[in-house]
Amino acid sequence: MRVNKKYSCLPAEEKGIHIINIRAIEDIGYDQHESTVLNSLSKNPDADCKYGLYFRDGKRKVDYILVYHYKKSSSGRALARRTHHNDTSARSTKQDHPLPGKSVQLEMGESEPPADSHEDDKRFRREEYEGNLVEAGLELEHDEDTKIHGVGFVKIHAPWNVLCREAEFLKLKMPTKKMYQINQTHGLLKKINSVIQKITEPIQPKVAEHKPQTVKRLSYPFSREKQHLFDLSDRDSFFDSKTRSTIVYEILKRTTCTKAKYSMGITSLLANGVYSAAYPLHDGDYEGENVEPNDRKLLCEEWASYGVFYKYQPIDLVRKYFGEKIGLYFAWLGVYTQMLIPASIVGIIVFLYGCATVDENIPSMEMCDQRNNITMCPLCDRTCSYWKMSSACATARASHLFDNPATVFFSVFMALWAATFMEHWKRKQMRLNYRWDLTGFEEEEEAVKDHPRAEYEAKVLEKSLRKEHKHKETDKEKLTWKDRFPAYLTNFVGIIFMVGLTFAIVFGVIIYRISTAAALAISSTPSGRSSVRVTVTATAVIINLVVIIILDEVYGCIARWLTQIEVPKTDKNFEERLIFKAFLLKFVNAYTPIFYVAFFKGRFVGRPGDYVYIFHSFRMEECAPGGCLMELCIQLSIIMLGKQLIQNNLFEIGIPKMKKFIRYMKLKRRRSLDHEEHVKKKQRYEVDYNLEPFAGLTPEYMEMIIQFGFVTLFVASFPLAPLFALLNNIIEIRLDAKKFVTELRRPVAVRAKDIGIWYNILRGIGKLAVIINAFVISFTSDFIPRLVYLYMYSENGTMHGFVNHTLSSFNVSDFQAGTAPNDPMDLGYEVQICRYKDYREPPWSENKYDISKDFWAVLAARLAFVIVFQNLVMFMSDFVDWIIPDIPKDISQQIHKEKVLMVEVFMREEQGKLQMLETWKDKDKKKGENCNNHSPRLSGSHSGSLSSCHSYPVDV
Repeated sequence: MRVNKKYSCLPAEEKGIHIINIRAIEDIGYDQHESTVLNSLSKNPDADCKYGLYFRDGKRKVDYILVYHYKKSSSGRALARRTHHNDTSARSTKQDHPLPGKSVQLEMGESEPPADSHEDDKRFRREEYEGNLVEAGLELEHDEDTKIHGVGFVKIHAPWNVLCREAEFLKLKMPTKKMYQINQTHGLLKKINSVIQKITEPIQPKVAEHKPQTVKRLSYPFSREKQHLFDLSDRDSFFDSKTRSTIVYEILKRTTCTKAKYSMGITSLLANGVYSAAYPLHDGDYEGENVEPNDRKLLCEEWASYGVFYKYQPIDLVRKYFGEKIGLYFAWLGVYTQMLIPASIVGIIVFLYGCATVDENIPSMEMCDQRNNITMCPLCDRTCSYWKMSSACATARASHLFDNPATVFFSVFMALWAATFMEHWKRKQMRLNYRWDLTGFEEEEEAVKDHPRAEYEAKVLEKSLRKEHKHKETDKEKLTWKDRFPAYLTNFVGIIFMVGLTFAIVFGVIIYRISTAAALAISSTPSGRSSVRVTVTATAVIINLVVIIILDEVYGCIARWLTQIEVPKTDKNFEERLIFKAFLLKFVNAYTPIFYVAFFKGRFVGRPGDYVYIFHSFRMEECAPGGCLMELCIQLSIIMLGKQLIQNNLFEIGIPKMKKFIRYMKLKRRRSLDHEEHVKKKQRYEVDYNLEPFAGLTPEYMEMIIQFGFVTLFVASFPLAPLFALLNNIIEIRLDAKKFVTELRRPVAVRAKDIGIWYNILRGIGKLAVIINAFVISFTSDFIPRLVYLYMYSENGTMHGFVNHTLSSFNVSDFQAGTAPNDPMDLGYEVQICRYKDYREPPWSENKYDISKDFWAVLAARLAFVIVFQNLVMFMSDFVDWIIPDIPKDISQQIHKEKVLMVEVFMREEQGKLQMLETWKDKDKKKGENCNNHSPRLSGSHSGSLSSCHSYPVDV
């Protein structure tokens, strides 16, 4: 029979007594049968505590849960140990009146072999740690009578005095009684805002926190001395569940366990397996009949549902439930998604412009015209034959969809869009800081940032133990660069190796493309030969996609391991280093194949008769006659869409569902052993324990940052990228919301006033996008060669003759031995001169096959365009940054108004104190005068009056 190990520990200074373990009731002879009868007559105790949301008394709310594993076989020994710590009278009573069934259990426990010392050590640490928590003022209650075998729960409640004390330590801003009017717009702006509110009313969430407010409570850091300033009419709701759990977590972090001669907080205890989990509880169930209204259920209905994808997010409610850090992530994701709407519209217009002008594009018309009869040189040695340029007609027409003058405008637009997005987010962030009372948050942020991590403390302890100090000076020890040098070296070598591995895989795909193209060229069917380029490109991109998805997961684990061996001191340092490594590796992994196609493919081919070979047998790839931009578009679209569909959506949906199903099957196997427990409803902390632990926001931010790179870096080659990103994000917001509300344990609320290092990464990507798009337009597309031909070489001011101008001639008699086509008569006639795409001298020139002057003219124009485009767009972006203020004018006015009002409140308070003191002084003077003028006929009464006069100030 399992015994419910529960106790309720209250601060000794409040109660004046020690609350003993409830098992001690059994020790004095309590009849188990009698308790069963009483329980059957009373109502369900689980319903009284709302199934785990409250202590067993139904009054004290559970603010935090600690979970630990225990071995049931040692219950008898544990009971004996606990009995040993109770008073002797209880022990003697226990011996006189044994419980039915209990003596057998104790005897069995005594006959068992000695317990595992490791388990005993964990239990001793838990006992000491929980005792220290009680000394800190927290109240605890144990529960081992759960449906999960071998798992115990510690319920933690923070009483009012502890909440007030910690809120003052943490400088939490709480709403005061003082309310003030928020400045409203007037005139035309007011009418415009009212019209916009009416139009957007159907897409607003039905949440009270989302409604526009006209008044706001003045907030001030909580102080116990100034409790009269705050609205304490309802103490139960003054500190919400998010704030209560944050306060308890801060106590858990700083409370230490000094067993085994070293200090351990909750992070260290979790890392060493003393506790298996620690988390705050969700507010309740989010689905089912007769579910009481709660914030979690409201979030599930108005936020974490695909049916409300068209609505705004209830960001204030998200912040209220999950905290500022998670609220800022979803606010940023919402702003980013909104900003993608105009970018998507412009991208669609650019794409439609390309579709509308494809029949008017003279270069593609010339390539498709079979009357030109342009014979091209073979694409590979021996097995490939000569081919007609008109066979690449489809590729040339498709290239125009993305390689047209409108793409240059779109590149400039997207650079300005990125700058506008960053400024818009900064302004939105300031509005949220004002609404969430985060202005002036730097002091608290520094305090949190300096808290050392458990691994760092363990490393410092190990270092101090090695030195074997005679005096305890562990607090003075710290890790120097010499201690971390092996880790730094491992990090450097590891990152170089991973980047080299990515390059090697891309090189392997290049070899695959070259060898596959040569193998497919042997095909005797004309249809097979015509589809060689498309087949090779599509299969190579799919291989790249699969490799990128696999390496993404591998690189994420490696980045975390490399960061762990560095042993950063604080959680903030750990997070920043992890983000840097993960972003570097994933950026290289995702964009290396795209960089190859954009800037390297077709650049180092050589020429007929003098080709560049890999391993002396494979010829380097060439771009299609229409250029490499079309292939870059295919590469970018497949990788972007594949990552979003497979990695971001299917993985996020499938993997949590699979883990949940595995946990369900394990629990089902365990519960099949006990039918009674299977029928009993689970407690809230048991249900939350079966959820996935929160792993941080780094994976969520990372996938969005990589997507932001796809949208901005190579947008000149794929104008539809913002549209696909928008469609993905509409799903991503609801997917992440559903995951946070239903699949994950409730994370500890963390205060933050910005998105941290991610903002700097976004700015860096925005600046890099300007440079990359300049090079894509000038070197990858044919935009610059067309301009040079139009203004320097065209005879009639049109693009007629451009294709012929970009092709050079080659005499087939100049082929190297063994490289000429095996079937020179494949086209039905003998070829003497074939053409290839390059700017070189013809074979009848004195310097045949040398680079021509046209090449240098085009190169100069390309470099000039890069310089002009980069500086012009950078200047325009900085101008947008400068002209848009970071802080909205109305918000700066409101912040100033709050400061003035707060000064007024304190000035009035000081004036009230001075008036009260003056009143007391006046009363004291009047009393003194009355005492001096009193007739001294009654000495007793005179002395009494004097004593009363002197005692009055004392009473005051």
